[in-house]
Amino acid sequence: METNHRSSTNAQSILVTGAAGFIGSNYVNHFVPLSEAHWVVLDKLTYAGSLDNLKTLEGLKNYTFVQGDICDKNLLKQLFEEHQFDTVVHFAAESHVDNSITGPRAFVETNLLGSFELLHAAYEHWMEGPNAIKNQFAHARFLHVSTDEVYGTLGETGLFCEDTPYAPNSPYSASKAGSDMLARSYFHTYGFPVVTTNCSNNYGPNQHWEKLIPTIIRKAISGQDIPIYGDGQNIRDWLYVLDHCKGIQKALDQGTLGETYNIGGRNERNNLYIAERICAALDELRPKPQGAYKDQITFVRDRPGHDFRYAIDATKIEQNLGWKAEETFETGIVKTIEWYLAHPERLSQE
Repeated sequence: METNHRSSTNAQSILVTGAAGFIGSNYVNHFVPLSEAHWVVLDKLTYAGSLDNLKTLEGLKNYTFVQGDICDKNLLKQLFEEHQFDTVVHFAAESHVDNSITGPRAFVETNLLGSFELLHAAYEHWMEGPNAIKNQFAHARFLHVSTDEVYGTLGETGLFCEDTPYAPNSPYSASKAGSDMLARSYFHTYGFPVVTTNCSNNYGPNQHWEKLIPTIIRKAISGQDIPIYGDGQNIRDWLYVLDHCKGIQKALDQGTLGETYNIGGRNERNNLYIAERICAALDELRPKPQGAYKDQITFVRDRPGHDFRYAIDATKIEQNLGWKAEETFETGIVKTIEWYLAHPERLSQE
C-alpha cells in the first residue's frame, strides 16, 4: 500500500460531504475555483446547511451539488459509480454540543453511522480487499475532518497532541471520537488511504447563528443580553476558518496515510475575552447611540459537562507539512464581524 505524499493535481473527481455547512463551504468556495478536478458536494441540508453558502459556485462547470444523506449507502454507491471519486473530504457532522445534550441520537446516526457508510463506500470502490487497492485508485485519499473535543478537557496547562488519549465528555465529542476510531481501523485493518485532522474552535464567515461568536454578534447588535456560560473563563484555541481549510488541504495533499494532524491556531482566549473583544470591535465598526456593547454581557447557568479548556499543539502539521495559521484571533475576528455586518440575514434565527 502506497503511503507517500501526492499532489492535488492528481485528483480527478472529489466528493466533499457537508459542504453546505460552515467549514465545508469555506473549503469548497476557496478551492473549487482553483482546481481542474470535478467537485461534488453532498449535503443533507439540515438546519445547519444552506445553499446560500455555495452561491459563488453556481454555474461553475466543475461543480455539482447533490442533496442527500451520508447514511444512505445506496446513494453513496451510486455517486461513487457515477463520478468515480478518487478523493473524499468528509466534513458532514452534527456539531453543536448543546444540541447533542438534548438530542444525542442524530449525532450518533450522522457522525458515527454516516462516517461508517462513507468509509465503507470508498473502501468498496477503491479496493479489491484488505491491502489491495485498485491500480486506478493508487493515489486515492480520504480526509476525515474531526475536532479537538475528542481529547476531553485540559487544566490550566498542557496541549492536545496527536497521541493524547481520547476522553470525550459530550455525546457530540463521543460520536466524533467513534468516527475517528473507525477511520483509524480502516487504515490498520484494510490499508485504506485515510488521513484524519483534528481542529480547534473555528470562526469566520458562514458560521451558523447558534454558535458562540455569531450569537455574541447577533445579540449585541440587536440590543439583547449577550449570554456567557458560567463565569466566562472557559478557554478555547480559536482558528480562523480559512486557515483551517488550508491546513486540511495540506494534510490531504502531503499527509502520510494513517496519520492524524492537529490543526490549531495558537490563539487561546477565554469566552469572556471573546465577548469583550467583539464588543470593542463593534464599538468601532457600528457604535451604539449610547453606552458600550459590553454592558449587554450577562452570565448564565453553565451547561452540563462543559469542558474547561481546549488547546491544540499544531507542531506536527507546522513542521512536517509547512502549514501555519495566518490569522491571529484579533485580526480574524474583525474580518468575521465585518462579514456578518455586511450579511445581517445570516444572523437570522428564521
